[in-house]
Amino acid sequence: MRILFATLILGVAAIMTYCSLASAAPAYSPSAHYADGKFRNAIKMREYSLGEMVGLWWNAMLNKPAGTMPLGAIPVRPLSRAALLAAPDRSLFRLGHSTMLFKLGGEFYLTDPVFSERASPVQWAGPKRFHAPPIGIAELPPIKAVILSHDHYDHLDHAAIMALAAKTEHFLAPLGVGDRLIDWGVDAGKVRQLDWWQEAKVGGVRFVATPAQHFSGRSLRDRDTTLWASWVILHDELRLFFSGDSGYFKGFKEIGERFGPFDVAMVETGAYDKQWPDVHMQPEETLQAFLDLKGKWLLPVHNGTFDLALHRWQDPLERIAALAAEKGVQLTTPEMGEPLALAQPHAGQAWWRTVE
Repeated sequence: MRILFATLILGVAAIMTYCSLASAAPAYSPSAHYADGKFRNAIKMREYSLGEMVGLWWNAMLNKPAGTMPLGAIPVRPLSRAALLAAPDRSLFRLGHSTMLFKLGGEFYLTDPVFSERASPVQWAGPKRFHAPPIGIAELPPIKAVILSHDHYDHLDHAAIMALAAKTEHFLAPLGVGDRLIDWGVDAGKVRQLDWWQEAKVGGVRFVATPAQHFSGRSLRDRDTTLWASWVILHDELRLFFSGDSGYFKGFKEIGERFGPFDVAMVETGAYDKQWPDVHMQPEETLQAFLDLKGKWLLPVHNGTFDLALHRWQDPLERIAALAAEKGVQLTTPEMGEPLALAQPHAGQAWWRTVE
């Protein structure tokens, strides 16, 4: 009963806290993906009835099977500002879920920063972290740019954005997500909003917002009023891909044809379920997306930090590891906080097998 009460309050809080953001939205009429106040995918996704939505919500929140959360401690390698400043250029550090810190041209870049204890509109209920971040925001060196894929709570953390605002030079975001940041008080001069296939150059690094198949929103009233995106990141000859969240779609092949091959592709592998196939990929689809992208090394992300689905918490990594071995794909699975050389990645350890 306590869980049910907390969950109901969480839903009410999400609506009440963010209903003000669902008022008249800016017009993005130049975008080919925007119509009637909503962004849309290239291929229309299945629409769920209210009863189906309630069923999905009930199962995801109150009908969890065993094993969706670890019993033991996730291995985390603590980081310090001094260690980051001394790290070789073209190093990457996975801080958790889809939060990646990488160093290019002597500058630091951060994707989808989530540092709060819960991926939720409130910090007393909702999905709780399995582990602390390897480093706190206060200890981070100055950030050249924060790169955002979309506005869901496990990718856009209000508290983290507010803490990062003063130490971050640029925020790159899909259309509408940047408006959220400005509404929150981020200096508008720091915010750059991009449609799919648009690009920006920051500190010698070229960022291209590329398509994804997903959705957006932070309450029941603002679904799809902001855009979602994946990102191509180019630094001299180094080519990186960051998927954000996406179901499998033909866009991966087009991205691979335009910008591949990628040295490292960070592709979501987690929070999947057959009940929502359009917006998250099964591990088999992650592997196919990686092949479509013409990747050299696959770094599976969107796992190991939050309980957001009905699968065992280890399953995304275990399944993608087996598939990669079967297909001869080079897989890298660094521990949280472990440095990864982007020019010469290493396989890493199967660290999830050491945790109960």
